[in-house]
Amino acid sequence: MSKKHSLNQSRNTSVAWCWVLVWAHVIAGLATLSFQFPFADQKRKNQLIQAWSKRLLNIFGIELRLKNQAILPNTPFLLASNHISWMDIHAINAFNPICFVAKSDVEGWPIFGWMAKQVGTVFIKRDNSRHGKHIAGEVSKVLQTQSVCIFPEGTSTIGESVLPFKPNLFESAVTADVPVYSLAIAYYSSVTGRRSEVAAFVGEMGLLESMASILRNHRLIVELTFLPPSGGHPEAPRDRKWLALHSQEAISSYLNGYQTLM
Repeated sequence: MSKKHSLNQSRNTSVAWCWVLVWAHVIAGLATLSFQFPFADQKRKNQLIQAWSKRLLNIFGIELRLKNQAILPNTPFLLASNHISWMDIHAINAFNPICFVAKSDVEGWPIFGWMAKQVGTVFIKRDNSRHGKHIAGEVSKVLQTQSVCIFPEGTSTIGESVLPFKPNLFESAVTADVPVYSLAIAYYSSVTGRRSEVAAFVGEMGLLESMASILRNHRLIVELTFLPPSGGHPEAPRDRKWLALHSQEAISSYLNGYQTLM
């Protein structure tokens, strides 16, 4: 048996074992949501979500790195982020659980859609402006008591650039009178330190296909960099279009300045 064949066989065995760990973890999550969540307060729910997300990142071989997390307040805020992968949500929750707004397609995902709904995800129909305005009103109510994360690009990218931010959901921050913080997400290879597209969930790619891609590589770093409120202070102009543009430009400028892991 050649050395190359032996290495490939070992790698395949490792990936197969990771799949076992993934599905065991998903089953454990379903059990938690079914039997513990109904009786837990929000603090306990957050602890369970954070622990589950940290374990998921570990199984997929993803290291979490944080920058500027100390700028986030203890009071509710709207967090606007670029979007690369379905893993983004779990990376953020591994740091600090937050309520998410996701496209309605996610609600229909087998197992994972139900799980997302149980942890309080708000679903939006991206092609329906009237529904978007209604969701903005719902999000503003959530912002009265807890922070919310949105992905205003409306889709995911490979992470090289940031698409224009749709302003509708920024109206929720205006209505709730809370600051808008921005989040720049980037994935790197832990081997080369360069930006990686392995985690990107784009085009016609299916969830299982994306999971398999990450498991095969298994050596990634996800970096979450938190940027100050739009305008540099919480009392920035209260216009949704201005807030969306400022957040988009802040994230884009940061990502364009860091092509390799520093």
